[in-house]
Amino acid sequence: MIEHFAIAIDGPSGAGKSSLARRAAAHFGLIYVDTGAIYRCVGLAAKRAGINTRDAQAVQAILPSLDIRMLYNVTGEQRMYLGDEDVSSDIRLPEISICASNVSAHPAVRAYLLEMQRKMAREHNVIMDGRDIGTVVLPDAELKIFLTASAEARAQRRMLELQGKGIDTTFEDVLKDIELRDYQDTHRAEAPLRQAEDAVLLDTTEFNFDESFGLLCQIIRERLGLIG
Repeated sequence: MIEHFAIAIDGPSGAGKSSLARRAAAHFGLIYVDTGAIYRCVGLAAKRAGINTRDAQAVQAILPSLDIRMLYNVTGEQRMYLGDEDVSSDIRLPEISICASNVSAHPAVRAYLLEMQRKMAREHNVIMDGRDIGTVVLPDAELKIFLTASAEARAQRRMLELQGKGIDTTFEDVLKDIELRDYQDTHRAEAPLRQAEDAVLLDTTEFNFDESFGLLCQIIRERLGLIG
């Protein structure tokens, strides 16, 4: 078994990266790093400041003032803070998804957050998910997985998740947001979403959560020799 390693999971919005990676981290005793949550914090901060999140210069100007912290509670759950405020729920609102996609397209934002992500991987055995983990953030990760599903399957899952949190939405609205984010993420000039050449493809369109988790664990066990 490899003593120190990183697992990089990339894929489109709503593919289940965060939920599956979080559960796998708990299962194998690893640190889970949700990089999308970091970008969501930047998007939330920009929106609160009344900034157009497509305005690269305006977003860059607020970066030095941001105090983004990634903390873990007693159960190992990642919580995101802006200053002393726990914004873990606020950053999951649908409108913040688009804000996060907008700010993540700015080179200055990606450069600002890059070291935070790499530092976690240097100091811990991690499962890190995002859009460019295997291609840019951790190109030498011991295991890379590209996790995806059809846009319709992802929209259905996200709609049920949001409704479960009391957020009123429709399938059509969620699908529209997902398709817009897919386009933005795959067409941005800086670190576009794509499958790394050495990544294992895991398409969960036809699988439920438990089945998808089983497939993910199987890949991790076979590639890294982990027991669990």
